[in-house]
Amino acid sequence: MPGFQDIVGHDTIKEHFQKAIESHKISHAYILSGEAGMGRKSLAHAFALTLLCEKGLSQPCMECHACRQVLSGNHPDLIHVTHEKPGSIGVDDIREQINDTISIRPYSSYYKIYIVDEAEKMTVQAQNALLKTIEEPPSYAVIILLTTNPDAFLPTILSRCVQLKLKPLRDSVIRDYLIGTMHIPESDAELYAAFARGNLGKAIRLAESEDFRRMYEELIRILKGIRTMDISELLENIRRLKDQDMDLHECLDFMQIWYRDALMFKVTKDANLLVFKEEFTAINELSTAVGYEGFEHILQAIDKARIRLDANVNMELAMELMLLVMKENG
Repeated sequence: MPGFQDIVGHDTIKEHFQKAIESHKISHAYILSGEAGMGRKSLAHAFALTLLCEKGLSQPCMECHACRQVLSGNHPDLIHVTHEKPGSIGVDDIREQINDTISIRPYSSYYKIYIVDEAEKMTVQAQNALLKTIEEPPSYAVIILLTTNPDAFLPTILSRCVQLKLKPLRDSVIRDYLIGTMHIPESDAELYAAFARGNLGKAIRLAESEDFRRMYEELIRILKGIRTMDISELLENIRRLKDQDMDLHECLDFMQIWYRDALMFKVTKDANLLVFKEEFTAINELSTAVGYEGFEHILQAIDKARIRLDANVNMELAMELMLLVMKENG
């Protein structure tokens, strides 16, 4: 479990928490929102760890009894709200784990902290039950809601919480972390960073994934063969990816980065800007063969394929329409 100093990026949120701690102006309710893998849990735990630390500073000492309890998952004043139903957090979960216990004073710290993960799963009744507590909380209570979708909350909940939204990290920050901490080769780190779209957790997952490496090799082969393979052959390759449980949305992201690389090179002629540096020859050929309008049509076709898949249009039809545009313009 990291302290603030161990979390990559999100400086604005870290500063907000640390200034609140230094000035003793802790709010009773926070919403941390952002994509899965962006670091919501890490930030919430760093905040909790720092609040419960016996030294009372803006960084946890990691050594006192309270810090060791938090790090081992055994601090009595840090409560993780759980739910049995996978799809929802019900009113009973909130009543039993928060409302019925919040009036009991902290055991060993000044603060009593509740962390609710997947808080967007709270039912309306659960949110209304929580609202009563947020409206009149005891002085020591801090409730942290973690969510991928703050729009799922009632306006009354939103208005009573400090809302902190995690922003995507710069590609360079993710790349440097992968190279420096995980010792990933630079060319691979650039690819994972571009693919992760500012999400460090996703970049780490990709770097550790055999499936991604397999998808990389398959898609490079397909993309290089667009002009020479016929549609039925291309569709057969896409079908094989799907049969191997590859995420088609990730495949589309990959294709988008490939064509953007070629377009970028057409405009700048700067190979240092490429994500696919190791595929320079193919990118160079593509950038020469396709006109600006062609790239625009292809990138729009990839977006349309994504929209069609989201709308549950037949997968093969959605991909065939996209591949036809790629062949026509490539």
